[in-house]
Amino acid sequence: MRPTVIIIGRPNVGKSTLFNRLVGKKLALVDDQPGVTRDRRMGDAELAGMKFTVVDTAGWEDEDRETLPGRMRAQTEVSVEGADAVLFVIDARAGLTPLDEEIGRWLRTVDVPVVLVANKAEGKAAEAGILESYSLGLGEPAGISAEHGDGVADLFEGLWPLIGEKADAEEEAASAARMADDGEDDEDAPLGPLKLAIVGRPNAGKSTLINRMLGEDRLLTGPEAGITRDSIAIDWKWTDPKSGEERDIRLIDTAGMRKKRNVTEKLEKLSVADARRAVDFAEVVVLLLDATQGLEHQDLKIASLVLEEGRALMVAINKWDIAEDPSALFNGIRAALNDGLAQVRGLPVLAVSAKTGKGIDPMLTAAFELRESWSKRVPTSALNRWFDDAMEANPPPAPGGRRVKLRYITQAGTRPPRFVIFGTRLESLPTSYERYLVNGIRDKLGFDAVPVRVVLKSPKNPYNANRGGGGNYSTGSKRD
Repeated sequence: MRPTVIIIGRPNVGKSTLFNRLVGKKLALVDDQPGVTRDRRMGDAELAGMKFTVVDTAGWEDEDRETLPGRMRAQTEVSVEGADAVLFVIDARAGLTPLDEEIGRWLRTVDVPVVLVANKAEGKAAEAGILESYSLGLGEPAGISAEHGDGVADLFEGLWPLIGEKADAEEEAASAARMADDGEDDEDAPLGPLKLAIVGRPNAGKSTLINRMLGEDRLLTGPEAGITRDSIAIDWKWTDPKSGEERDIRLIDTAGMRKKRNVTEKLEKLSVADARRAVDFAEVVVLLLDATQGLEHQDLKIASLVLEEGRALMVAINKWDIAEDPSALFNGIRAALNDGLAQVRGLPVLAVSAKTGKGIDPMLTAAFELRESWSKRVPTSALNRWFDDAMEANPPPAPGGRRVKLRYITQAGTRPPRFVIFGTRLESLPTSYERYLVNGIRDKLGFDAVPVRVVLKSPKNPYNANRGGGGNYSTGSKRD
């Protein structure tokens, strides 16, 4: 494993900006107001060729442990366990504060090497703060500007003696693994860890459910709505209770998605945008419902978003242990999903309880099965046999007395399944017949609960090309 480096400091000293600088992407949400980060966020970082895992943490605050800031601090303290190094970030312009001194005293008691980072060090205004930081007793500070990228050489010099040897060894092992995998087709390569995102409205219990899976309080939870802001990815091994096999999963927690008209604050807009990116990254998405509230219109909008992105979708009803009339609730949600998401029938719907752990193993089993369908490739011979049978059972129509000719079908890709149907006069093919074909693909070829993409395409016409036309009568992508 790559060495792990934890970023620690009080609120608003630039920890998330430094995290984004090290990973080379704007993964962590950044805003002028303090306390934006709440959960630990991990990323693959690189500094002058040295690769490591960096962890962004919530701002350290001196609050009661029962409060939200207090619980955030407890998460930060836990993050240091097992780390290879700590980057303790202070604001060089503001100088040392009593909270900085408190963090420094605590870091001297933990058995992890510390690199002191004086951020916002550009300009003369930071000189006094840098000199003052020596009093923390943590060695020479690395003066940097996380926003502008200044001082990274000093940061490298501070980190290299602590993690350089381990980083080099890991990179050599990774390089050997890449060479062994060279030449494999990405689409036909082994699927790897299941990328499983949990989405839903605020307070549905997404973070609590993930904590139950992990068996630890990895994510911040509480009665307050909207605690999660960043989308947090966590690598985890799940033991299949039936086979006893360990299976790799990358769990992705996301911020709750409210109705668009209710999202007015900039920070919440950033959180929702981050959740949408998490959906795009995932393979299977679990829409988590609250059994005490049932299925609402906003849940259907979230489900539609997932399907539009081409992701495999399943529904889990949380808080099942306190549901009233569970049988009627389950049947009502199933019927509402069939009505509201007519483009995908037979979505897996499962009952779970983040509090007791009920239903989690069946949910994960169903998620792996759903990914198999989402990644399935149908042999060309079987695909065209189905295609011929479908046209024989219900021939294409003949608008204006001229029959639409459908010649053959091919599967263009997977994840999600994508098909191309070739023929002539396709611009005259009614949407109802296209829907008939898509439903047949689902029913007969094993794609019931996953989104299917179908493109109708005409061959190039050489005579049209000679007359200066485009020569391609493709109808374009017709999505289910």
